[in-house]
Amino acid sequence: MADAKSSKPDVTALSHVSREAFRDGMAHLAGAVNIVTTDGPAGRAGFTATAVCSVTDTPPTLLVCVNLSSSVAPAFLQNTALCVNTVGPDLAELAMAFGGKLPVDERFVEQDWSADVTGAPCLKGAAVSFDCHVTARQEIGTHAVLFCEVLSVVRADSPSASVYYARKFHALDS
Repeated sequence: MADAKSSKPDVTALSHVSREAFRDGMAHLAGAVNIVTTDGPAGRAGFTATAVCSVTDTPPTLLVCVNLSSSVAPAFLQNTALCVNTVGPDLAELAMAFGGKLPVDERFVEQDWSADVTGAPCLKGAAVSFDCHVTARQEIGTHAVLFCEVLSVVRADSPSASVYYARKFHALDS
């Protein structure tokens, strides 16, 4: 019988899939639509992201990925306050604006925002908002992965959410 270790491929000799194949595959991995915001010494900024997920509940921690070439990256790399605002179909237009359709300084004008524990903008009307303190950052390729300890959670009374799947928004109701 062959040794199990010797039958595994040498992953260092394998090549990656193409960028296009990866992106097409990721288009079929549904993700919550989030407007991620920050405020602090580096200024107020925000972007739309599906690259947000739970890491652990002890301590409660999320990870958020931000593109290093984006206009908002400097603020997210310098500030320590961050809020993940999960949005529903009623805020799809705002999610598009935060996705790059509006300049950074115009993105916060149309909606009602508040500050919770960290001072990061929390979106009134979000299905849920996670107010966080950024505890660690790791750069991987084109993105920075931010590890964010959750200090406060605010949930809507009657939430609805959206997922991004196959390059389109899809509504979810509770």
